[in-house]
Amino acid sequence: MHKHPQHRLLRWRTGAAALAATLAASAFLAVPAAQANEPSDPPAVQQMPAPAPGFPLPTQHTQQAFDPASDFTSKWTRADARQIMAQSDSTVAPGANSMSPDVTMPEIPQDFPAMNDDVWVWDTWSLTDENANQISYKGWDVIFSLVADRHAGYGFDQRHWNARIGYFFRKTNADPAKDKWNYGGHLFLDNTSIGNTEWSGSTRLMQGNHVNVFYTATTFYDVAERNAGGGGIAPDAVIAKALGNIHADQTGVTFDGFQHTKLLEPDGKMYQTKAQNAGFAFRDPYTFVDPAHPGKTYMVFEGNTAAKRGDYQCKAEDLGYRPGDPHAESVTDVQNSGAYFQTANVGLAVADNKDLTKWSFLPPILSGNCVNDQTERPQIFIQNENGKNKYYLFTISHQFTYAAGMRGPDGVYGFVGDGIRSDYQPMNNSGLALGSPTDLNLPSESPEAPTPNQNGRQFQAYSHYVQPGGLVQSFIDNVNGVRGGSLSPTVKINFRNGVSQVDRNFGRNGLGPFGYLPTNVRVGGEGLYK
Repeated sequence: MHKHPQHRLLRWRTGAAALAATLAASAFLAVPAAQANEPSDPPAVQQMPAPAPGFPLPTQHTQQAFDPASDFTSKWTRADARQIMAQSDSTVAPGANSMSPDVTMPEIPQDFPAMNDDVWVWDTWSLTDENANQISYKGWDVIFSLVADRHAGYGFDQRHWNARIGYFFRKTNADPAKDKWNYGGHLFLDNTSIGNTEWSGSTRLMQGNHVNVFYTATTFYDVAERNAGGGGIAPDAVIAKALGNIHADQTGVTFDGFQHTKLLEPDGKMYQTKAQNAGFAFRDPYTFVDPAHPGKTYMVFEGNTAAKRGDYQCKAEDLGYRPGDPHAESVTDVQNSGAYFQTANVGLAVADNKDLTKWSFLPPILSGNCVNDQTERPQIFIQNENGKNKYYLFTISHQFTYAAGMRGPDGVYGFVGDGIRSDYQPMNNSGLALGSPTDLNLPSESPEAPTPNQNGRQFQAYSHYVQPGGLVQSFIDNVNGVRGGSLSPTVKINFRNGVSQVDRNFGRNGLGPFGYLPTNVRVGGEGLYK
């Protein structure tokens, strides 16, 4: 195992911060719970925000762990999510950032560089092992991204139904501030994946040079119509994997031999199907091994609560207000607002064989019913805190997918508990861990049609991926009207005890190099490729 090179740390942080991080990492490596992630640094303050006058209290959560196979599902409640506005400043000038600097991503410069001139790049992840370590393979760092052709005649917002998984590589000892990622092309040969469109997932190095790529196989039936600005036929979506081989030599990295297997499709009982909702979510598989359950491999993914769209009935536990809270909403008022259309959840599955080709659904570990409709790209980050593993569930969501009466930015949302299935405590009491600068006092919008009076960077970054050490990668969407399609500057969040803080000593005023996804474990030696 190796840390981020010390000369890089010193260049991007203060010397004191670098020394503290090194000492913290050394202490961590002495802790027996070695299967946990490389931890983040602690924030300056580790106490949850104090209650705000005029707002309800957040739901009380115990963080208690349950058996992964049990039927307990933690609730991200309206009482929790309303803390986002409770912690927002209602007095800022229109279009300013109303959120605390502790949960606000620093501003990305408008003159950002293009990562690649031929493809747009968005959702991105690293080559990892079963414990989410980021792998350097024979001296090369490797990342995977959704890509779409910049020159095919369709626009940036039509990329979704033209998405393929591409890959990039660069030498492990490259200078991330200067050396660009090399584009290796599409990961899979044309017309070989299960769907006609490949959406996000995760990639694990297996024994030897084998890799398992878990991905969302999406099939669109009206691509041409959509590219022309029409369409509307609902796509199919299944979770799949491809087992193939990675190769590295002095010229770079290649892949071959992929064999594709369909793993899961929604059941209509716990996870909503296309027949129940044409806009259903079933995607973004992320697999890992839990040190508390040796020998088992789990998967988290994005889903929606099973029911025909519009049939869900908001419940008191979805609201989560404490008895007698004078600022509580009534179930009737929430139901009448139409909040029942928002039914996000984070699903869980367990592998039934060592080949990871057979899986069984388990009940969702988190629901956001009547709060939000999307909990995208979930991941489990296991961090040792005071000799005990704490489980952070990170996910991403949009401001425009919140239910009526709710408000929050595009960004990272986090929850902490004592196991995979826990009574998860929303980070910072609200769930919000990192958002793009936003004036939450103004109505929500979308990156395709922002209004002039809102903060010009409210959609600057999305599809965040939390890496070892608390580094967070994302892609650029819309910076003050300039559309993206490249990786954002990496930022760093420090977190302990469910409290997070943006580290503004990292990089330059909190922004590290563009597309910085450092590896922390080397496999196959350094080879001849230094």
